[in-house]
Amino acid sequence: MYDERLDELRAGLDGRYAAQWRRLREQCDWYRTQTPPTEHPSASITYFGPAAANLALAYRLTGNEGYRAEAARWISAAIGFPHWGKAHMPDHDLDAGWLLHGLSLASAWLGDDFQLAKELRAKLELQGARLYEFAVASEGSWWSSSYWQNHNWICYTGLAAAGYALGRTEWTERAKTNFTTVIELLPADGSDMEGVVYWRYGVPWLATYLDLLQDQEQLDWWQRCAFLANTFSYRLQQCAPGFEENIDHGDCHDRRSGHSVALYRKLAAAYRIGEAQWLADLVSERFFWREAYASGVKPGVMPEAYLEMLWYDDSLPPVDPAKNAPLSAYFPDLGLVTARTGWDDEATMVSFKAAPGGGHQAWETSHQLDRERGWDSLSAGHHHPDAGSFVLTSRGAFLAVDEGYSNRKRAGDHNLILVDGFGYADEDRYHVYKGIPYERQARMVDVHAVDGMAHATAQIAAMYPAELGIARLDRTLVFTPAGRIVLLDRCAADSPRDWTLLLHADWPIEYGAEIVLRSGSAQAWVRLHTPLTVESAVTEVEANPTSSTPSLRLTRTMHTLRATAEQSSVATLLTTIEPTSSLHPSPPTARRMSLSRGHGIAFDGETVLLPDDDGMIEDERAKAVIRTADRRITV
Repeated sequence: MYDERLDELRAGLDGRYAAQWRRLREQCDWYRTQTPPTEHPSASITYFGPAAANLALAYRLTGNEGYRAEAARWISAAIGFPHWGKAHMPDHDLDAGWLLHGLSLASAWLGDDFQLAKELRAKLELQGARLYEFAVASEGSWWSSSYWQNHNWICYTGLAAAGYALGRTEWTERAKTNFTTVIELLPADGSDMEGVVYWRYGVPWLATYLDLLQDQEQLDWWQRCAFLANTFSYRLQQCAPGFEENIDHGDCHDRRSGHSVALYRKLAAAYRIGEAQWLADLVSERFFWREAYASGVKPGVMPEAYLEMLWYDDSLPPVDPAKNAPLSAYFPDLGLVTARTGWDDEATMVSFKAAPGGGHQAWETSHQLDRERGWDSLSAGHHHPDAGSFVLTSRGAFLAVDEGYSNRKRAGDHNLILVDGFGYADEDRYHVYKGIPYERQARMVDVHAVDGMAHATAQIAAMYPAELGIARLDRTLVFTPAGRIVLLDRCAADSPRDWTLLLHADWPIEYGAEIVLRSGSAQAWVRLHTPLTVESAVTEVEANPTSSTPSLRLTRTMHTLRATAEQSSVATLLTTIEPTSSLHPSPPTARRMSLSRGHGIAFDGETVLLPDDDGMIEDERAKAVIRTADRRITV
């Protein structure tokens, strides 16, 4: 596999590919110091796949028999396990997919005279058959037909790699049929309902499959896949200012598990994205080792050394995103709106989202497939009940935060509105969108995101229990050019309800003359411009992020502001958030304006005007008016 590419790499090990070769050989040196288990551990064994691939590639590039001997040590352990996977779906899920891919590459690169060649091929035959048979038997359920998530991409890529290595065309054709559908059904805007951390875990496998297909069948599908063509933009806009951390919508183990140098290299090469090349350089030079040791995602970034080498194209110059990348963005499939004051470490950024489960494309298509074929295809377990929620970061710190990872997902763990203490209907479980009515959808409307400002309205009333009789729950968020936030929540029900606004923070919230969110070098003044009853709470979240390791637990403590409009059938909540330095804070300036019609907030140097229920601001019909010292923006 990749014969021409390997010849090119071999010729440049001490030149144009010297840095990538250093990464690969250091990774191989690390394997030499480890002792692979001889009995299947209780935890995942996915790391055996890339271990074999890394060592085999090092051998293929150098002819050093030491690398082949070390590969034999790892491969011997892998083929000695009766099953691939132990605690969850042995032979039929991620462990099998990872190992089939890595060991198939190793089989091709180590050669027919490799001491374990026959045993390795026999094991690939056995495990490939097991995975293939499961995919056929389970069509219409779980990953076999769940086109929008990582298990599908990983397992079918592993099956394809084994099929190419062994000449099993029924395996490669089934994988090809699957990915034909995948690339048609993934959202063209590149957004990923599983969130940044699972983007980093899963999307490299889409690229791996297309790379395999091009190498083995000379089929170039890169331009057919609009999702891959545009997904770097999604990932870039989910970088917190300064690029090191990520916005953590969806299931995110942490805020440092979001970078894949290998995937950035491949997207840069395939689509000539200079910003992806730039970010790959930045991560390699500054962030890589911190992510390697702080990340909660396994097997993590270190084993990707072989892909970093295979996918690097040095002909593409890097481009700093600060030169061209927009400060505001909108990804309609996920209903994701982002805006920032800049790309530097000190900038302020908001990320605001609202969409049906899995995003519009997955929601529509899965319901159609399930209706027509009797399937259960959505599998959006990593998508939280977070429509209408937002994350705010400033000066290198997170101020209004997301819960991260949870098994029992609840709207109340996000910056949302509770109604009589209730969050979304059918929540408090892992897959909150499974089996719910098609009509239960959230939407983002009236979006205007340009030049570092944003206006959008999340319509989320349909997400709450029907017995609450909610006729309206619309949240409008405005992010001003100076990085301030105005929230207008318009609520209505058929009988009086309690409407509770939630704001979650990493650190205890300060209550006094002003409400203050404080973290690191940043803080934010929170002002409630409508009469509300305020109380503080502590919110605990727990998760097991991988069924293959049942004992693993992630815990999170958030400090929560609860502000309630009590027993009203109609309520309007007007809130402002003003970020500033915690070391040298500027005083809060937000004050409510007296308007004949509509709602107005005046800050020093900025004014935000929002309409009344009839769409009027004073005598003007508009969604919003934002004024600064030098411009007037009408939405």
